[in-house]
Amino acid sequence: MHILLIEDDGEAAAYLLKGLDESGHGVDHAADGDEGLQLALGGGYDVLIVDRMMPGRDGLAVIRMLRAGGDRTPALVLSALGEVDDRVTGLQAGGDDYLVKPYAFSELLARLEALVRRQRPEESDARIQLADLVMDLDAHRVTRAGRLIRLQSREYRLLNFLLRHQRQVVTRTMLLEQVWDYHFDPQTNVVDVHISRLRTKIDRGFTLPLLHTIRGVGYKLSDTP
Repeated sequence: MHILLIEDDGEAAAYLLKGLDESGHGVDHAADGDEGLQLALGGGYDVLIVDRMMPGRDGLAVIRMLRAGGDRTPALVLSALGEVDDRVTGLQAGGDDYLVKPYAFSELLARLEALVRRQRPEESDARIQLADLVMDLDAHRVTRAGRLIRLQSREYRLLNFLLRHQRQVVTRTMLLEQVWDYHFDPQTNVVDVHISRLRTKIDRGFTLPLLHTIRGVGYKLSDTP
């Protein structure tokens, strides 16, 4: 990915630049909203990471100006403001996703990859596979080792998300937002219940477990520990 990071906090920017570089991505950095806007207008970026609160032109103002000019480059908003109204404001300004600080770098990276995938529908396949677990998107059918696995609608959405992020740790927050469309935590065990049901259906009776709980972090669908 070619990423533009618009972040005025030097320490936060250094952390992201290092992590993204180590993950194999090219990153340009703008230290304020005006510089970020100019770089973004130059185009060529797969995704933008935009800090919400910056002196002068803030992150949401940058995104609004880009959208007004017809620029649809996906933008991930970073902010310490995490109330529902704050998230709604960020999304209504034209942000495509909203991540509250502090955050796990693995979650930020997974969200960036998801945003880029949405912009490239031609890359989506009719079939997603991990080991002997296969999801046929056209037939809306899931099998493991040729055995049909019957899933409820929400279980299917959950597995689809996990398969698209296979071998990556996904957090409870990511699942609530992407599978349940909750941009807040309803303080229920809905994720844990569905993960447990899904694990029973895709792992029971098979030697290799695929759905792993990463204690204190989230979950991972992987054919390796």
